[in-house]
Amino acid sequence: MKAWSYKYRDRKKKKSEFRKKWQTQINAACRQNGTTYSKFIHNLKKNDIVLDRKILADLARNNPETFTKIVEEAK
Repeated sequence: MKAWSYKYRDRKKKKSEFRKKWQTQINAACRQNGTTYSKFIHNLKKNDIVLDRKILADLARNNPETFTKIVEEAK
């Protein structure tokens, strides 16, 4: 019974850990492009650019040129 409650708890916790990891990766890429994570996310929402953090982190890691274009578009 205890293992079931731990499995349930940890499935929920895993999602927040991935989100933290993605935020860190996006923040590092944003700072290389002259902005911060919070300003970048705010500008994305303001300009109606809908990309989730998983995709943004993948772009920042694997396609930095594309991520740079997204940052410029969000400014």
